[in-house]
Amino acid sequence: MDYDCLIIDDEKLLADSTAEYFNLFGVKTAVCYGAFACRSFLERNTAKLLLLDINLDDGSGFALCKELRERTQNPILFISARTSDDDQIMAFHIGGDDYVQKPYSLGVLLAKVKAVLKRLGQKEKGGYTDGWLEIDLPGKRVSAGGKVMKLTAMEFKLLSYLAEREGQVVSKQELFEKVWEDKFTGDGTLNVHIRKIREAIEPEPGNPQYILTVWGEGYRFAKH
Repeated sequence: MDYDCLIIDDEKLLADSTAEYFNLFGVKTAVCYGAFACRSFLERNTAKLLLLDINLDDGSGFALCKELRERTQNPILFISARTSDDDQIMAFHIGGDDYVQKPYSLGVLLAKVKAVLKRLGQKEKGGYTDGWLEIDLPGKRVSAGGKVMKLTAMEFKLLSYLAEREGQVVSKQELFEKVWEDKFTGDGTLNVHIRKIREAIEPEPGNPQYILTVWGEGYRFAKH
């Protein structure tokens, strides 16, 4: 069976009430109470979006996320009562797309989930949109703040590659090999292209919100 959202959380009362609330508002949601149950569920079903608790009775949410990332790139939102910055950094590093703090507002969480599902729907149609930035992949057109932006073919290819891997850290070497198809391209060339893309799409190019630098690793396209 196909679901919009799968909640993996060993706090049964909270997980059940969240799922009930989501289903009430049209987000088809299922619940698993641990890592083992999640693995079994995904062998028989699919979910567009996963809400994953960091602390599970039968394992670490971080470890489960790494395992899931080997077979799916669907968005994974971490939920946790822990507040450590290290936890949030780890969540993004291993492929999480957001970090939701417990206790959370059901209304706010529902809005976040619906926004992610909406973006997934846009991706299935061949693009990305969030109200400020719109990337039309088939039409090879980019708009920001309601204005069509002029990008070179390589700039569009680079932006598209990052956007299609939204939330993931993409190494410079991967960009050289997959976008330029030249593993010997230098950092200077990449930096110039990133700067020009930021100048075109960012509300504040000096304080980027979309194309984020992950020092020592590469870049990450952040969702909005």
